[in-house]
Amino acid sequence: MRLGLLAGQFGPNITINYDLILEAERLGFTSTWTAEAYGNDAIVPLSFIAAKTTKIGLGTAIMQMPGRTPSMTAMTAMTLDKLSGGRFTLGIGPSGPQVVEGWHGVEYGRPLTRTREYVSICRKIWAREARLEHKGYHYEIPYMSEGATGHGKALKSILHGRADMKIYTAAISPKGLACAGEVADGVFPVWMDPEQPDALVPFIEEGIAKSGSKKSLADFDIAPFVTTILGDDIDACRMPVKGMLSLYIGGMGARGHNFYNDYAKRLGYEEAAEKIQNLYLDGKKQEAMAAVPNELVDSVALVGPRDRIIDRIGAWKDSPASNLLLGAGQPEALQLVAEHVL
Repeated sequence: MRLGLLAGQFGPNITINYDLILEAERLGFTSTWTAEAYGNDAIVPLSFIAAKTTKIGLGTAIMQMPGRTPSMTAMTAMTLDKLSGGRFTLGIGPSGPQVVEGWHGVEYGRPLTRTREYVSICRKIWAREARLEHKGYHYEIPYMSEGATGHGKALKSILHGRADMKIYTAAISPKGLACAGEVADGVFPVWMDPEQPDALVPFIEEGIAKSGSKKSLADFDIAPFVTTILGDDIDACRMPVKGMLSLYIGGMGARGHNFYNDYAKRLGYEEAAEKIQNLYLDGKKQEAMAAVPNELVDSVALVGPRDRIIDRIGAWKDSPASNLLLGAGQPEALQLVAEHVL
């Protein structure tokens, strides 16, 4: 099992805890990850991190596919990978309709089709085996359809990328997980109960079987986000996790179209998921937070006193998760987990 660190650079004034990232690098964490929603992007902070570190891997969890053409993403990935000495992993995801159409101003489209096309185009660009050509539902390269000048031509990247650069996708729905298994090298299931692998693994294996490649689950990286808060007051440690879960389960999507709400129900929290969503969408955010079950928090996060976290790490080590991406702000929390995992 490997450990990664979420950089946690969100907020009205972007900040990066370089000391914490350097401590993770010293402890043997293999990666650090940035993300984006509808504010700061993922690449600029990661470039700053790359300049201040020497060996820790650099990843995006995630870059939003609808916000960039796949060629632009492939270029960005190659550039940062080259300048960092081959440390970059590309993490991509479809985001959701609220952000895609409400922020980027483009159609949400078919997220699984987009993922397959996106991954295929990036891999073609990095391989440089031929000039780039692609004709799909979302992308046509060279573009020759309505409004085209007719002057576009197939090109090959000037920069020589790394053909074996890894691609991870964000997914929690059964079809999304299967798509990840089919076309990607790893998946971010946002949060995960290590004692309920059947919520993820059968769908990933279905996709791997469909891929026609020689890869197996042993070659595939399951990389959940694991909030980690060390402290004697377990209720206080749980509260930030409850805030995050209530936001995702209650507010990250419309009623009847919320992937995270559906995921919570698959994990066995049907009644709680409906209650959280109803409260959140009614503007009762504090009540929604209070409605998040302690059991759900304890299953997906590492929270509480030292001995309790150590005991819970055992469940993770016995699970199919291969790369825990910790959301943590305490050096002592990183040290504790590293001591019992690495």
